[in-house]
Amino acid sequence: MTTQAGLWIDHRKAVIVTVSKQEEATRLVTAQVGKHVRFSGGAGSGESHRSQKGTGEDTRERRFEGQLSTYYDEVISCIRDADAILIFGPGEAKGELRTQLERGGLGARIVAVETVDKMTDRQIAAKVRERMPH
Repeated sequence: MTTQAGLWIDHRKAVIVTVSKQEEATRLVTAQVGKHVRFSGGAGSGESHRSQKGTGEDTRERRFEGQLSTYYDEVISCIRDADAILIFGPGEAKGELRTQLERGGLGARIVAVETVDKMTDRQIAAKVRERMPH
């Protein structure tokens, strides 16, 4: 039996649809990720700021990346057994997930990575059924 998985993902949530001959299931995984804030050290940054540069910002960045890694691990645990994986979404998360899958030895199962905007769960399921090899 072949199991196919498709998912729409961004940094806040992943809607995962798994399809096999017997059933179709949809699962939502939400990220426990704080807002990602990027700082610039533009004009007006004093020398005292530079001497402490990176301490708070680097800590926040490491925390954000750690939370994303945990989120991606949870998503991967839901699709690990799939024979074919389709990834789509609006931003960077789909590429980051692809990288995680490749590092985990699952890259060969990825059939496509596509950029798409917001979709309903039903639209996601239909796209997975439509795009997956039979």
